[in-house]
Amino acid sequence: MHSNWRDCQEWRSEGLPLSTTSNEACKMYDATLAQLLGFYNDSSVGGMQKSADKMVEADPNFIMGQTWSCLLKRYSGQLTWRDAEFQTNVDDLVKRAETAEITGRERKHVNAAKLFADGYSIEACLAWEKILVDYPTDALAVKLAHDTYLDLGYQRQMRDSVARVLPYWKTTKPLYGYLLGMYSFGLVETDLYAPAETMARKGLEMNKQDIWSSHALVHVLEMTARYEEGIKFLNSTRNDWTTCDALAYHNFWHWALYYLEKGDFDGALGIYDAEVLQRHNLGCKSEQGVKLHDASSLLARLEMEGINVGDRWDDVYEYCRPIIDSHVRCFTDIHMLMACHGAKQKELGQNLMESIRDYIRNTKGSNRDITQSGLPVFEAFEAYNDEDYGRAVDIIHPIRYDLVKLGGSNAQRDVFNMFLIHAALRAPGRYYQNLARQLILEREALRQKTPLIDQLMAKTVTAHMN
Repeated sequence: MHSNWRDCQEWRSEGLPLSTTSNEACKMYDATLAQLLGFYNDSSVGGMQKSADKMVEADPNFIMGQTWSCLLKRYSGQLTWRDAEFQTNVDDLVKRAETAEITGRERKHVNAAKLFADGYSIEACLAWEKILVDYPTDALAVKLAHDTYLDLGYQRQMRDSVARVLPYWKTTKPLYGYLLGMYSFGLVETDLYAPAETMARKGLEMNKQDIWSSHALVHVLEMTARYEEGIKFLNSTRNDWTTCDALAYHNFWHWALYYLEKGDFDGALGIYDAEVLQRHNLGCKSEQGVKLHDASSLLARLEMEGINVGDRWDDVYEYCRPIIDSHVRCFTDIHMLMACHGAKQKELGQNLMESIRDYIRNTKGSNRDITQSGLPVFEAFEAYNDEDYGRAVDIIHPIRYDLVKLGGSNAQRDVFNMFLIHAALRAPGRYYQNLARQLILEREALRQKTPLIDQLMAKTVTAHMN
């Protein structure tokens, strides 16, 4: 882990000067950046949020320190449209940046942060990319673009954004190894599994605690149906990636998916109870949405397979209830609806839908536009919850190849594939039964024959007999 934090002179020597005379502010900038890239909280600086606070305390006029405050609030699930104080802080930051003696690069970061906070994620990515044209070693711009491309489902952009700047980085440059994990993830999301595996393993050779590299490798093993190998890898390296408390629960989610594909539903539930649920309230607030995605999608998939998950939905429902009006991402809102349905909270589900429609009517921005395009998915899940399975199929089947626009990884969006299969299995009529069978055959062609696929195929026989 990088821990020799860079001071003012070191940042200048790298061609990335920071407009402050405080060495402590520069060092805390570096510490916060390293923790963001590495998904961990460094106890030596009090964790990521504390190091960001120390940055501002060291120099209250440090524009990039104030920008960090804005970025972390946005990462924690806030948007300016629903938080007047946040809106005021962001607007004040922009005004101060206009007259402050700062670099053009820093001013561009402020403008990008405002776009990000205001819900214009696509436009924010374009702003970060413009920074990288002139400053390809700006790790903050690389990371922010990478994460936001993932949220947008911009898979090729996520891959190519790192590919363009990687040659400019020396292997000895601090934080270099994290770019390998990011590039690997872009490769796996664009189905380039062999080079993705090579890059992920290279990243782990440089830093065995790089959870994004291990996470990328986990995706490769899942997409190539190497489930036993995935379980062994996660088990043997557990002490390395669990140091990254801000994302460790997500690797456990992948571990549960391996069991799911093997047809070992007890194993999947065991991982959920022992790790996914227990870590739900640990780590940093910046990954709130992913925690909700993991819990909701895993429980939903288990229920689709006929597994009684008991009252586990209640914890997820309580987790999402306070943020039901946030609408940071359409993808997150869909998982909130899953939690409402799972916990049998139909009224709150209806309130969520009403809130989403108000959000679409009363706001602007690319995030809002994505939510509007995702409305049919909400309708499909509502139909499924009402046991109108044919309607659920009729809604989602024609748009299934467009769902990438909702964001998330291929593995995360796989819940929609399974949703479609199970809706078709439950819908009455030969057409739906034939469709279910063909969708399962399609899955087998991509992932080989697995116990889960065998069980799904057996259900088509039962459905046909019924």
